[in-house]
Amino acid sequence: MPVIEQSITEGALTFDFPPGAKSSKYDDWSHYRNQFQNTCGASKAVDIVVKENNALWLIEVKDFRQHARTKAIDLADEIAVKVRDTLAGLVSAQCHAVNTDEQRMAKELLKSRKLRVVCHLEQPAKHSRLRPRAFEPDKLELKLRTLLKAIDPHPAVVDKNSLHDTMNWTVR
Repeated sequence: MPVIEQSITEGALTFDFPPGAKSSKYDDWSHYRNQFQNTCGASKAVDIVVKENNALWLIEVKDFRQHARTKAIDLADEIAVKVRDTLAGLVSAQCHAVNTDEQRMAKELLKSRKLRVVCHLEQPAKHSRLRPRAFEPDKLELKLRTLLKAIDPHPAVVDKNSLHDTMNWTVR
């Protein structure tokens, strides 16, 4: 599997990145799976890493359209841990990855001058008592801003219909 991909599928969503972007499904990297995942008990990973225009984007995908969230940990706390562990994993990969493509990619990603964090959050279109809106994007974004201010003072919570202008990718 190549490290750099123009389209990445995560669950039922496909992310299409522009030419020139370096994107990869980080939680599938062999370095993460075979070398880093069990570091310090258990390390976590964001779903997608992308470098574009000197920015490193860390994208965590959550799709609750079919199944409600069942984890006990707060979603913002979970994302913050994944972001922290992914950054540590990339530093490890640039030095110790057995896969030379992953090692090169980690080095390239870490040359970025800006870090950006995105929670791509899909929820049921129709809300009801049976399927209420589980997360308010504004509240989640505010909590992420507090937790991740040293990494990205302006993390984003988006869905496929609300991508920001600086996000040069599409989601289908």
